[in-house]
Amino acid sequence: MLKNIIALKEGILISLRAIRANKMRSFLTTLGIIIGIVAVTTMSTAIVGLETAFMQSISSLGSDVLYVDKFEWFGGKDWSYYRNRKEITYDQYEKLKADLKNYEAMAPLKRTFGASVKRDEKSVDASRIYGTNQDYMKTSGLEIEDGRFFTEHEVSAGRNVCIIGSDLKDALFPFFNPVGQDVKINGHRMTVIGVVAKQGSGLFGGNSADSEIYLPLPRFEKTFGMRRGRMRIDVKVGDVNNMDDAKAEIRAIMRIARKVPPSEPDDFAVNRQEVFKEMYDKTVGVVAIAGLVITALSLFVGAIGIMNIMFVSVTERTKEIGIRKAIGAKTWAIMFQFLTEAAIICILGGLIGLAISFVLSLIIDQILPTAMPFYIVIISLFISAMVGIISGLLPAYRASKLDPVDALRSE
Repeated sequence: MLKNIIALKEGILISLRAIRANKMRSFLTTLGIIIGIVAVTTMSTAIVGLETAFMQSISSLGSDVLYVDKFEWFGGKDWSYYRNRKEITYDQYEKLKADLKNYEAMAPLKRTFGASVKRDEKSVDASRIYGTNQDYMKTSGLEIEDGRFFTEHEVSAGRNVCIIGSDLKDALFPFFNPVGQDVKINGHRMTVIGVVAKQGSGLFGGNSADSEIYLPLPRFEKTFGMRRGRMRIDVKVGDVNNMDDAKAEIRAIMRIARKVPPSEPDDFAVNRQEVFKEMYDKTVGVVAIAGLVITALSLFVGAIGIMNIMFVSVTERTKEIGIRKAIGAKTWAIMFQFLTEAAIICILGGLIGLAISFVLSLIIDQILPTAMPFYIVIISLFISAMVGIISGLLPAYRASKLDPVDALRSE
């Protein structure tokens, strides 16, 4: 047992000496592995980071919420097809609210972009302004950091109140709490009654969710006009197991409310969060397959390069092999020595590839979110070691089968 351990140790030390003696050749040999590991880890970190950010971005679209709109998300038809549909109306919202049996909350919603918000001499542009009711807090999952959301009375009375995002709070009220203070939105005075907790800018940046404003729907229509913004109805079902039944019931009610003939298709859509997830999965699946093909080709080229170099190494060290066999080295010890050398070369390539991909991920993170979980590092090193073992198997077997007498005669 002790002899075997010593033989293993000796094989590792000889492999390390051989790698050190041929530093440049070893580095060039690993290039294929480096490219492959950079490809697979960079792709994996980007996908993991994108998925995390994507799930955070659509978290506001509750899994138990249905969205009644004239536009269908990813409907596959030309935009003009949906544009020519009739708008969703407040009367249809009231009909749906009166007839729908099982739901937890329902909110009509209108929105517009780019309104000016002022306080004294300070002025900032809001990214989006929403008009809705008291149920929107439940349908959207909004969290209020300071103050509160609308009451039913404030909505029905069309009170001059608003809820602002955290970026607007920082810009207009940097030194004190804005709750109870007045702002002017497009010249209309509003009292701030709440501040939304910080949400971030979403998956691809753009308009920040923290620069949004929420108004009671009647106040929104008085401020921006009845025609400003198309209406959507958000329905929180409350139980994901009842989503299909609720969707069917909503379709039936809306078809009656919109007077859609039995022979005609729906002129509205009932959308769900899962549509975004399905589209995301399809897109990521294509990217992942392309990345895996590039990785496989790179590793295949790298494996061939390592196999050729190991054959050269066996030829160069034939006499060394003969001496080791002559003084008692076992066949398995010779084979282990060359397999170890090939594996170490590949693992070094994997470590270099990981270092490069880590730097690349930091650069990419400035544009798209990335994340490098520990399991990706382990998998990358495991793949590197396996490529080394597989590509070194044939040269190691050839070295282990050399006749010691013939090997000692070689020059």
